[in-house]
Amino acid sequence: MRAIVHACLLSLVIVGAGVESSIAAAPVASASTQSETRHARVVVTFANEPRQSPGPAGSTGRRYTGDGYLLAQSAHTQAKRVAAKYALREIANWPIRSLAIHCVVYEIPDDRTVAAVLAALSKDSNVALAEPLSEFHTLSDAKPTTVPAPASYNDPLYDLQTNLPALGIAAAHETSQGAGVRIALIDTGVDIRHPDLHGRIAGVRSFVDTRAPSSASYRHGTAMAGLIAAVANNHIGIVGIAPLAKLEVLEACWQLQPDSDEAVCNTFTLAKALAAALDSGIPLVNMSIAGPSDPLLSALIQAAMKRGIIFVGAAAEPADAFPVGIQGVIAAQGLQRSVRADAFSIPANHILTLRPDGQYDFESGTSVAAAELTGVIALLMSSTNTRLSTDSIVALLKETGGVEGAVPNAAGLASGTGSAINVNAALTKLELEQHRNRVAARAAP
Repeated sequence: MRAIVHACLLSLVIVGAGVESSIAAAPVASASTQSETRHARVVVTFANEPRQSPGPAGSTGRRYTGDGYLLAQSAHTQAKRVAAKYALREIANWPIRSLAIHCVVYEIPDDRTVAAVLAALSKDSNVALAEPLSEFHTLSDAKPTTVPAPASYNDPLYDLQTNLPALGIAAAHETSQGAGVRIALIDTGVDIRHPDLHGRIAGVRSFVDTRAPSSASYRHGTAMAGLIAAVANNHIGIVGIAPLAKLEVLEACWQLQPDSDEAVCNTFTLAKALAAALDSGIPLVNMSIAGPSDPLLSALIQAAMKRGIIFVGAAAEPADAFPVGIQGVIAAQGLQRSVRADAFSIPANHILTLRPDGQYDFESGTSVAAAELTGVIALLMSSTNTRLSTDSIVALLKETGGVEGAVPNAAGLASGTGSAINVNAALTKLELEQHRNRVAARAAP
């Protein structure tokens, strides 16, 4: 594996819901010392063909010692050689089985620039890939605005959920509620004790280097979990779009401020979470984050998509922004703020969802749109016995999005503003296709 990637230092900082970004050469903060100034870090990979299967995604390099290396000796040796040759300090390491590589995070302990170090590493024939340890941010608006709606559930806050009537979710729930669908939520942690998530969390794994001080540090992940899968008709709070789906929480991001949804992840934590999702075979992954194009993360998502895993991401600019810049990742954006012409536009302003410690609050932004679209796709997946591919889902939503009942923008969905969706039309089309298939099967000799 000799693909040498020249990457420049890039930190895409997303402001609110959308698309404002800035280039920053500042060192990336880690979960453990966000307030301290840290040296810049880079991610380097080496070809790795271990003699036996590696441990679970997220295991650290400390386990790979003794007889019968799980980490190939050559990769281990090359990692130590690179640290010594280029005067780098190894911070963390981990083999990525699905890509047959060993991934190492190095810190630059002096005032050399990331660009200079990457330029030197790119000339090393034993380095498979070298890139910055990039940051990725959640996409929520700080100050949402506006509007209430009608009701039909016993959840007392349903009539404040303006997105559900707009999407026709009550009618959709007569056909599908997401039962049997597993969803990986790559985000901050989630307050799994929230009463409106009872029974909805299938598992939790953390890939950040320190534990959050309390569930209050899980604002963004809890909000996304509620949008997707809050329990319906439990006489508590709100209704999720796919209230019978199960969430696997893969904690890769950490909250920056006590009373803010803003959270950040990096290349290493996201790589571990993505590999865990890939290894577990979860069919649907929500990523309500955005950041710079990243070769390592792109390779992981492409490997997962080859196995049929569906990814939903928050729309962002520029065109190659992670993750929606990767071909095949389904992009979502709010109706009120169009970012990409290839994204599905969903109501994402002033949407009621969960807060940690049993609370509720309104949320806006592209993060919200991505979580809502993930819930919609879970409804589609649950309604059919056939495994839906990314292409079939996108085609279905586009074919049915323009019919009566689709959600229009205030100014109409003109060219370049994204595609509307019509959940019920998509479910109806799926049911008709299944009916035709059953009839054809009965008629076959």
